[in-house]
Amino acid sequence: MVKEPRPGRVKTRLGQDIGMTGAAWWFRQQTARLLRRITDPRWETILAVSPDVEGLHSRIWPPTLPRVPQGPGDLGGRMGRLLRGLPPGPTCIIGADIPGITPAHIARAFAALGNNDAVFGPATDGGYWLIGLKRTAPPPATLFDNVRWSTEHALTDTLATLPGRTIALIDTLDDVDTYQDLLSLSPNTSG
Repeated sequence: MVKEPRPGRVKTRLGQDIGMTGAAWWFRQQTARLLRRITDPRWETILAVSPDVEGLHSRIWPPTLPRVPQGPGDLGGRMGRLLRGLPPGPTCIIGADIPGITPAHIARAFAALGNNDAVFGPATDGGYWLIGLKRTAPPPATLFDNVRWSTEHALTDTLATLPGRTIALIDTLDDVDTYQDLLSLSPNTSG
């Protein structure tokens, strides 16, 4: 899932620390590195873009990657729409602001879906950088209901929307929301 890297529209908490232009530049560079790193023949990479029209026609993202619009709503509404609208089969959604994601992380997520209904890659702040669903049946209609986004409760709240499902947790990674998060990155994950 990516947003057009426009000042004031992406990474606004980071922008409060380093300026909105700097935050948009960081997000654009981070996303470009991430897309180069995770493109792999074992899966199809599809960009879920926002805003819809601008993202679908953007020259910022690689023209070789297929794109779908995220559509309106909060994060849960947009992710739910993607998980319900893509062709059946295992699907993982990742955020673009996690510098440490590697193909090995994504491969572990898909492998975990072999024996589980869902998989999550927790983030150190209580959220998650990856959600994956096996999608042999439609996702529950209540998926993402009452999730407190951008809080330390996001993962716990989302897990509660999947009662009776088998769930795997894979690697915990750091996302970047603030300047302190940038300072905390190890040199090999900052790009």
